[in-house]
Amino acid sequence: MKLKHVLAGLMFTAIAITGCKSTQGNSAEAKKETLFTIDNKPYYTDEFIRVYNKNLDLVKDDSQKDLDNYLDLFIGYKLKVNKAYKLGLQEGKKYQGELKTYRTQLSKNYLTDSKVTTALINEAYERSKKEINASHILFLADENALPADTLKAYNKAVDVRKKIMAGEDFGKLAAQYSEDPSAKENNGSLGYFSVFRMVYPFESGAYNTPKGQVSQPIRTRFGYHLIKVNDVRENRGDITAAHIMIMKPKKDNPEEAAKAKNTINEIYQKLQQGEDFAALAKQFSQDKSTSAGGGQLNRFSSGELSSTVFEDHAFALTKPGQISEPFESAFGWHIVKLIEKHPVKTLDEVKPDFENRIRKDDRSKLIAESMTKKLKKKYSVKKDNAGYELAVKAITDSIYSGAWKLPANLDDYKGKTVLVINNDGKADAKTFLEYVNAQQRSPQTAKPVSRLASVLFDKFTEEQLNVYYNDNLEKEFPEFAVVMEEYRDGLLLFDLMEKEIWDKAKNDTIGLQKFYDMNKANYQWKNRVEADVYSSTDEKMVKQAKELLAQGKDAAFIKEKLNVDKKVNIIEKSGTFEEGSDALPKQAVWKTGVSDIIREGNYYYVVKINKQMPAGAKTLDEARGRVINDYQQYLEANWVTELKKEFTIKVNQDTFEKVKKQINKK
Repeated sequence: MKLKHVLAGLMFTAIAITGCKSTQGNSAEAKKETLFTIDNKPYYTDEFIRVYNKNLDLVKDDSQKDLDNYLDLFIGYKLKVNKAYKLGLQEGKKYQGELKTYRTQLSKNYLTDSKVTTALINEAYERSKKEINASHILFLADENALPADTLKAYNKAVDVRKKIMAGEDFGKLAAQYSEDPSAKENNGSLGYFSVFRMVYPFESGAYNTPKGQVSQPIRTRFGYHLIKVNDVRENRGDITAAHIMIMKPKKDNPEEAAKAKNTINEIYQKLQQGEDFAALAKQFSQDKSTSAGGGQLNRFSSGELSSTVFEDHAFALTKPGQISEPFESAFGWHIVKLIEKHPVKTLDEVKPDFENRIRKDDRSKLIAESMTKKLKKKYSVKKDNAGYELAVKAITDSIYSGAWKLPANLDDYKGKTVLVINNDGKADAKTFLEYVNAQQRSPQTAKPVSRLASVLFDKFTEEQLNVYYNDNLEKEFPEFAVVMEEYRDGLLLFDLMEKEIWDKAKNDTIGLQKFYDMNKANYQWKNRVEADVYSSTDEKMVKQAKELLAQGKDAAFIKEKLNVDKKVNIIEKSGTFEEGSDALPKQAVWKTGVSDIIREGNYYYVVKINKQMPAGAKTLDEARGRVINDYQQYLEANWVTELKKEFTIKVNQDTFEKVKKQINKK
């Protein structure tokens, strides 16, 4: 609530990146000149013009559109920011944490290659239109395996592919050679799948292999794969369905199996007789994860469930409410009811989701590689051999077992430059050794240590390039710098207002009481009544309520008497109401007792006035919320006056006149 007050009241705070970009033309048109100074710190015309134009449509108070008044507001805002810095609020941990979090979010749009991202989104969407049925044979090779082991796995894949090309059965070879444990049972079959279901290199291999053919060995982080594409079909979209399931007996028991089949047939017969699917699912389904919800499954698409048979029967249903005949899967007997079919979404509909998925899977490496490639062209990179050799001497063979430890005298490596980026960005040996230490989480295979150090230094350089770019976004992109400055000042202002105004207004009981006493005339009640108001669209009911009121009956009795057969015929509200309140029907004169029946629109009213109270001053407790708000504004107005005395302000009037002419031309 407080932050909203700051943002709305001052209108000088963080804005969305798109909003900021749209105002860049205005600031570019103005020659950057000093408009005013605060303690000799300059504030420029381009910022004032940009902020004024940005907020012009948001201002409801015409006085704030007046440029002289607006300049006064703007100076007041900058005075508060200066005061915040003077108090050292920028050093607060909470402030720094919030600012860092915001910058991280804002910088995401600048830290990726948008062209590569767009291309990957489009590729994924085109692939999502199809579903691939494939089988594979896996030859394990860890992504960090030694070159000899990697070559061994590759050669195995090549040899088996030759057998396939010679006419041997793919499924039998999968059962014999595949190092995927499930291949022994399914002959390497993966069923149907679409985009994002497999690791990206495997997905690409499958989509790039024609139907009926077998791919060349495809490298993923698991090893090498031979992929056979059995079928390609149009994406069936998603489906929402419910099912009733009777599980197969755990052991081979013909009697129990027959009983399960008989039970599912009896349930199907009940459905044919018109009984409710959800009720039967709750009563009989043995899928405990769905039975309580009437058997409804989460929305799914091809390849998401562990049973192709189940998916095929579900997708075969065409109309919502349609029910399948009983069928058997590897898990038991099922009856499926179609709830809704969801067609394949448009590109615009899936774009945000696809972009998020791309950032989380192997595709993200392509985006990072593209960005790094651009940065290598953009910035000069120089390796400092002396610092580098010093760091390498500290790395031992124990790194291959993950037992290497950072040097005890690590601080001695601080300041020993190993890398210089663009002449002003430096990384030292300490930072590089800490990076090397972090890489021990993954097995390292490059040997000897000198070669491993070189490999890791190349990766370290790429990381540091991205760090340097991130650290300099404000220099690279003026609009980014503007947004960050405004958000930074907005956060500081929030902390300052809380410290200097809001907390004081809440906790300064003596000051609040004094302010109330001085401004009591602003906190007045109109004429009031304590009343019970009865209303209904049925005039007869209101007449009966009036008769019961005349008999002295209370609200509880009246509602019990008139609201019968689970029907609410009359509603009552009681309270203290001011003259003109919307809670009261309109009547020229109010007097104690029961009113006549009053009609307004489709409603009829009868009012029992228990007490009349004349206009008068509200107590501080009755007006506390409004008094605190007014007191805050009073403190703030006086505070700005004091700030103008605390800081030296100099306005360049000639420059301001130029600004006014420029703005008024538009």
